[in-house]
Amino acid sequence: MHDRITADTQAVTHVAFLSMGKAWHASQQFPWEGARYVGGIENVKINLMLRIYAQKWHVYAGLAIMNPEARRQIAQYAASTTELYKLMLEGRADELRKRVYRARDKVFGTDGHPMWEEKPMLDDGLLDGFGLGERPEHILPNNHLSLLAMVDCWSELGIVPYDHMLCSTPLFRLRLGVAEIVFRDTAKLDETLRVAIEDNTFRSDDLEFTFAARGWAECVSLGHFETWKERFVVTQNFFKPRFPEATKVGNAMMKALLDSRK
Repeated sequence: MHDRITADTQAVTHVAFLSMGKAWHASQQFPWEGARYVGGIENVKINLMLRIYAQKWHVYAGLAIMNPEARRQIAQYAASTTELYKLMLEGRADELRKRVYRARDKVFGTDGHPMWEEKPMLDDGLLDGFGLGERPEHILPNNHLSLLAMVDCWSELGIVPYDHMLCSTPLFRLRLGVAEIVFRDTAKLDETLRVAIEDNTFRSDDLEFTFAARGWAECVSLGHFETWKERFVVTQNFFKPRFPEATKVGNAMMKALLDSRK
């Protein structure tokens, strides 16, 4: 039971952020310098990704590789990412919408019987103030593949994230909170799905993210600690110059969010 709770509240959260970092590294980009990764949701993604890569490599390796429940969930996250990306790439809008809304209902509840509280976990407006770069005049849309895949993964495995809130980590609550921002608002979710099908601007970023998720899943399934270390450290070194600033901004963001929940 402990393995299951630990996996439910940490495994997919960590691999999602590890995959983001790996994808941005593969593209040789610092996401805060562009116009796609801007705003409250993106600030959480970037700050938490940097927070994870600022740790020692073994902090997350043991959790992922030694926990059989975590291995299963990480494999499903990679599968969900791949399958959703294929639906986007092939323009199968109806199938994508049906799958995402089915996942929403299973994880978050239906409109008449929602799982979430009346007050959202996170204030998107509050999160806007914690970016690492300057806010561009024109912000490009995002299809939030990493969030759609996380909710799809929970749905496929029958996980209800609210069941373990007492045991959850701050990273998990932030990750769940940004998923809520997208999934609570039907208009926002529909716009996310529209962008996923119609906007090819960042299709290469999504491809790198899919590769990264599959790479972490394969590493975990093989139980290769050395491969994990090599994958982690090379990306860690890419982002290392920004760790001090990211830690400062990330700590301020977490404090503001905790204060807002009091």
